[in-house]
Amino acid sequence: MENYSIVIFILAIMIVLSAVADKIRLPYPVLLIAAGIGIGFIPALPNITLNPDVVFLIFLPPLLYDAAFNISPQEFKTNFNTIGTLAIGLVFITAGGIAVAAHYLIPGMSWPLAFVLGAILSATDAVAAMSITKGLGLSHKTITILEGESLINDASALVTYHFAIAAATGTAFVFWKASIEFVILMAGGVFIGALVGKLLTVILKAVHKNDLVTISFMLLMPFVTYLLAEHLHASGVIAVVVLGVTIARVSNQVFPEKLKHQSKSIWDIIIFLLNGLIFILIGLQFPYIIKSIPSHMIFPYIGYGFIITIIALALRMARVFSQQLNLQQAFKKGKGRITENALLDFKNSLIIGWSGMRGIVSLAIAIGLPLTLDNEGNFPERNPIIFMSVVVVLFTLIGQGITLPWIVKMVNLPVKEKKVTTA
Repeated sequence: MENYSIVIFILAIMIVLSAVADKIRLPYPVLLIAAGIGIGFIPALPNITLNPDVVFLIFLPPLLYDAAFNISPQEFKTNFNTIGTLAIGLVFITAGGIAVAAHYLIPGMSWPLAFVLGAILSATDAVAAMSITKGLGLSHKTITILEGESLINDASALVTYHFAIAAATGTAFVFWKASIEFVILMAGGVFIGALVGKLLTVILKAVHKNDLVTISFMLLMPFVTYLLAEHLHASGVIAVVVLGVTIARVSNQVFPEKLKHQSKSIWDIIIFLLNGLIFILIGLQFPYIIKSIPSHMIFPYIGYGFIITIIALALRMARVFSQQLNLQQAFKKGKGRITENALLDFKNSLIIGWSGMRGIVSLAIAIGLPLTLDNEGNFPERNPIIFMSVVVVLFTLIGQGITLPWIVKMVNLPVKEKKVTTA
């Protein structure tokens, strides 16, 4: 009953603060995180720990499915070069860059542990970026790139993390084997997502006259798809994304207009509640994690976290602007399938680069670090790695979250384009 009361209390705070954020023109993720930190310091409140399995199973599937379902396939295809560059290449570059900085900057941080920290913080969280930029008039291209990146980069980061953990726990790391495993994970996710999508399409066509059954299947299948893919050692993230894209393509054939509105209303409520809970839970973790760090090391670790935040942001900005130049050169030379619509300008590049906030996935995989090594010794530097990960997440969400609307206003991005609808 006590935990039930706490959940109700958090949900009530979340709803009220979301309404307040609209009034005071402050991004609601920032306000919710601040509230979470404040609530976490209430003495009478029990420690609320975040279970990584709950995050990956309860939060990720519906959020990924919703984003994949609503993304424009045409825009995604047009900007796939940029999306792939950010979601795969930049993830590995960021993990490596953070690892180098952590190894030489933080005392006691070995190379394997440094790569663990880099892998944890390698992926951005577009849920946070889109929540913060909502209503700011971003171009549809920018929104598509940010959402598309988030649909893929979680899988890249999780694979990188598993390889880093294997190295840290003493398991031999072979590059070519790791590369093959990465391809198999991604390909397996695509296959399972497409297969379940086809199956769900057949089911929905058979039951589409029953609104409740249809919507129930829509709500259930992202979780089923994720669990199935993970059970078969494929990427659950990619499987859910492919499922969302597959169902979006046949939605006009399967869903009557009335059912579309009903389904959208339900999904909007679910996504609103999940997003709000995510940001409050992120804030709640800070008071709990800070207790595991010796008092004399708190400020040094916060300083390391700030430096890592700057490095991650610099790497992202450099990669986005180099991508802008690469696209322009490829378009001029007529190489590849780069069209004029795929080109980036300075304004879009700046917003995309600055929207590199870390979020719930980074936090979940950090807290999910193993307690012991394979030889039954304690996992070295576990608490500092978790603490610095939380610090970086907070720095990016609060610092970049507060400044991003100002940057959007400063560069005077054009009014949001109309979304291209596809059959």
